[in-house]
Amino acid sequence: MDIKEAIELIWNNRKYSTNDPKTAISHLNEEVAESLKALMNDDIAKAKRELKDAMSCMFIALKVLNVDVEEAIAYQVEQMKTQQNSNKIMRIYKNKVEIVVNNHIKGSWSIWSEDDLEEARKIGKEFGCKIKYITDDNEISL
Repeated sequence: MDIKEAIELIWNNRKYSTNDPKTAISHLNEEVAESLKALMNDDIAKAKRELKDAMSCMFIALKVLNVDVEEAIAYQVEQMKTQQNSNKIMRIYKNKVEIVVNNHIKGSWSIWSEDDLEEARKIGKEFGCKIKYITDDNEISL
């Protein structure tokens, strides 16, 4: 089934009628929250049902917001490819940290303590950065 056709079927058979984006997103949020709640209670079957309901709510929200679903999918795929191929580096200096993505500094902050340094390392790992320690006379990669 074509995705646009599927969205129309869901739109025409929806449980609630709205053209308000906030209401549509609120319904989506509720279903996702219910799915997460079911997972936290180890109820996989219910989590799957709620997730399927969330998918319908997502399609309704996309329609309410006039989002072209095929464009949205193409955009997301391109974003994912870009993120996978991005070169992310965290440079740790004596007194500051820099985040560099594809040779562009995207952010930096000061380091004041060993705790700050440890937190910076955690952030770097979380975002998939290659960590480089920069000293006055050399660079050490980890």
